[in-house]
Amino acid sequence: MAGPRSQARRYAVLALYQWQMAGTSPAEIQGHFLEDSDWMEAIADTLEKPRARGKKKKKPKAPDWALFQQLLNGVPEQCKKLDAQLASVLDRPLAQITPVDLAVLRLALYELLNSPSIHSRVILNEAIELAKEFGSTEESYRYVNGVLNKIARHLRPAELGNPP
Repeated sequence: MAGPRSQARRYAVLALYQWQMAGTSPAEIQGHFLEDSDWMEAIADTLEKPRARGKKKKKPKAPDWALFQQLLNGVPEQCKKLDAQLASVLDRPLAQITPVDLAVLRLALYELLNSPSIHSRVILNEAIELAKEFGSTEESYRYVNGVLNKIARHLRPAELGNPP
């Protein structure tokens, strides 16, 4: 994940995680992100998997702030709709999904529903990369992939080679 849109998604997952855990408003979170880039990376460091910690990191590229804002505001606004759609394909209650995995799932589902110009495979790949970086377990990315594949087949069958 290297480009501005990928970086926006990365920061959005961090922001959504904070929104879920602390109940902080999206506007307040956005203020922190825009004002203090060190604060963003400190959050990222606490969520990264142990194998990623300590590796020499490149300075992150500037994110696509418009996409970041769209995701940070859109996911909370549509949270009930997103959660209902997720609950229909999950193998466990939504409350048993770890907060960081849930943030990745909500973000990707939001994009599947609201960004038809972005191919579903791009959205799924970005979500998988986020789950690899921040997921709660070494296998989080597989779970995220499985859930999102089920949803994408239903929402965008033509893109995945499944005619409606």
